[in-house]
Amino acid sequence: MLVIVAPGQGAQTPGFLSPWLEVDGVADRLRGWSDVAGLDLVRYGTEASEEEIKDTAVAQPLLVAAGLVTAGALLPDGLTGVAGAVAGHSVGEITAAAAAGVLSESDALEFVRERSLAMAEAAAATATGMAALLGGDPETVAAKLAEHGLTAANNNGGGQIVAAGTLAQLEALKADPPTGTRVIPLKVAGAFHTEHMAPGVERLAKLAPTLRVADPTLSYVSNRDGEVVGSGTEVLDRLVSQVSNPVRWDLCMETLQQLGATAVIELSPAGTLTNLVKRNVKGVATLALKTPADLDKARALVAEHGTQATGGQELNA
Repeated sequence: MLVIVAPGQGAQTPGFLSPWLEVDGVADRLRGWSDVAGLDLVRYGTEASEEEIKDTAVAQPLLVAAGLVTAGALLPDGLTGVAGAVAGHSVGEITAAAAAGVLSESDALEFVRERSLAMAEAAAATATGMAALLGGDPETVAAKLAEHGLTAANNNGGGQIVAAGTLAQLEALKADPPTGTRVIPLKVAGAFHTEHMAPGVERLAKLAPTLRVADPTLSYVSNRDGEVVGSGTEVLDRLVSQVSNPVRWDLCMETLQQLGATAVIELSPAGTLTNLVKRNVKGVATLALKTPADLDKARALVAEHGTQATGGQELNA
């Protein structure tokens, strides 16, 4: 079974969309979405500096747009009937929702624009951030985070936990890390997926009723708990609350394995999630769709592993 996944914030690099503009229709689609996103997506994806695209209000719409145009380049007729499941990490869940037919592409860009502005505003209220912890005993890591008042905002599997909280709390963690761990500060502008983002949830809850939703046309695997969600309304509800809830990518990978995934293709800017899948889901072919040069290999995986979609069946992970 073929799975399509979409990366989250931090995956973007300066100029990563430049080679994609050579693909017919990509530039036009990005320009068409720029008004909805409130950003010049072509410029930010090709010319903007690392500092500019680190900005939450820029990074999130850019990532969703990039995922959708690269999915379109790979599968012009959509994922339905070809991929069996779709999943995204953090903001990548919005890309996944659009790819699964829950939201239109335009509504996905409207939602992510509001999300990014709300999260940037919440992040500006308090000096917060995130840091990855690699290695260590899970119980020891959890106890140390609690000691410093930090939240395990992401569990990415394979001993990778992302801690989030105030910059002062993160500095205390760096000075006093859990035994056997390495602490790596992340290039993000706030403590995402924690209580610090609660104002963002309120803002998105007001937007949600104005959007049209449909049930997913293939299995949509949720960050909240790794469950397959078959209701479009529930997917949208989860996208709203996910802003202040931890990302359980570890459980998503467990579910993909249970569903029978045999190949995983990550949409651009790719690499982060396929690396996690390689380490945690054995025997699955992976491909990071970084540039159009990867399309032929990706199409070969589609031809080998593509299957009839599972129609959003329910599964408890």
